[in-house]
Amino acid sequence: MDLPGAYGDRQPEVEEPGVLAGDGVRTVHGRPGLRHARAAAPRPDCPVEIALAALRGRWTTLVVRELLRRETLSYSDLAARLPALSDKVLSDRLARLVAAGVVAKDRTAGWPPTVGYRLTPHGRELGPVLQALWDWGAAAPGRPEDREP
Repeated sequence: MDLPGAYGDRQPEVEEPGVLAGDGVRTVHGRPGLRHARAAAPRPDCPVEIALAALRGRWTTLVVRELLRRETLSYSDLAARLPALSDKVLSDRLARLVAAGVVAKDRTAGWPPTVGYRLTPHGRELGPVLQALWDWGAAAPGRPEDREP
């Protein structure tokens, strides 16, 4: 599968086994080999890197999952649905998701003022992505329940 833009116009080079000589030429079993090759780092403007950055961090996908299940949730509703999640981590994940344009924070006037969180249309597009990740993970070999005791 070719993902355009992930590494610019070139695919990452794979390092060959061996020892790097002082002149940058790799030797394999004492014989000169290929020049030392280094994999190109992913570019920050790569769409895959942008998506992964928006979803990085433990609990982030679960926050998105809860917002996919309901139209709008208050902070306390989210905290109740994810009881193992600390307030600090929940507020951090919500702030990151808002900054990434995945979640919108809606404030309503009145007393007391209320705040609700909802997925933006762009954030709602993550539904099929998370489902695909779930399906892939459920079918992956080496899951803990697949291991022998």
